Amino acid sequence: MCYSSQYQAGNMRTFKTRWFARFARREDISDEALREAIERSERGLIDADLGGGLIKLRVARPGEGRSGGYRMIVAYRTRDRAFFLLGFAKSDQENIDSEQLRTTRGIASHLLTASSDQLKVAIAEGEIQEISYDNERT
Repeated sequence: MCYSSQYQAGNMRTFKTRWFARFARREDISDEALREAIERSERGLIDADLGGGLIKLRVARPGEGRSGGYRMIVAYRTRDRAFFLLGFAKSDQENIDSEQLRTTRGIASHLLTASSDQLKVAIAEGEIQEISYDNERT
């Protein structure tokens, strides 16, 4: 599926934090799976609205379904930007605790209001990585 026409035209940008990128690499979660999760979100299919710009999404384990897979906490603004912040296996953790939620909301607020220049600096410093929406598999 080509994501570029739908999302680039709407300027949707998707990122993963340095911590999340390591988690995704360790768990073999592809950028394609993350793009698909954001595509579902853009259609209104989220698993939970955690408030403060945070949503919870399910992402399948490679070769399996979403129900027993991974939970992703994402800073999300419809048709604008999304940041994958936290990920965990349902078998390891059912949900995030109130302290994690509070901290993650603060991070979400900062990222969702960051200017383009601030995002460029964060990318250059390796704090975030942008997920491409072209036809390449990353």
